[in-house]
Amino acid sequence: MNRANWFAVSPDGAKAVGGLHHYVLNNTNLPSTLIHLVFLRVSQINGCAHCIDIHTRDLIKEGVSVDKAVLVPVWHEAEYLFSDQERAALAWSEEVTLVSETHASDAAYAAAAAAFNEKDLVDLTLTIAAMNAINRLGVSFRLKPKARA
Repeated sequence: MNRANWFAVSPDGAKAVGGLHHYVLNNTNLPSTLIHLVFLRVSQINGCAHCIDIHTRDLIKEGVSVDKAVLVPVWHEAEYLFSDQERAALAWSEEVTLVSETHASDAAYAAAAAAFNEKDLVDLTLTIAAMNAINRLGVSFRLKPKARA
């Protein structure tokens, strides 16, 4: 089934979503590698093949090893590959992405707040929200990954 090209059908909507994405990438103090780790983890949880493809490639372009990139879904089991702040960001990403189950618990918030100052924690949460919005559009309208066989 062909689905709508959401950014062609709603350019103003695409611009709005893109504005948040642009803010996250260009106007926060979060390291770009951390942003792409969060983008990747959120996309994995949401099953957005298009975004998983893009953000895995972005991480590798930034110098993240393939070993680390492929272990993002199981970072709990490969903690030694991730910094304290990366682990905190990945944990908060899971908590916020699965908010209907977790309700963004006080314990998870406290753990994230221990690794990030207040502004960076808000920006991290905006990063997670941006990717969740993009994933929902990507999955709903079946954006294809750029990967080729």
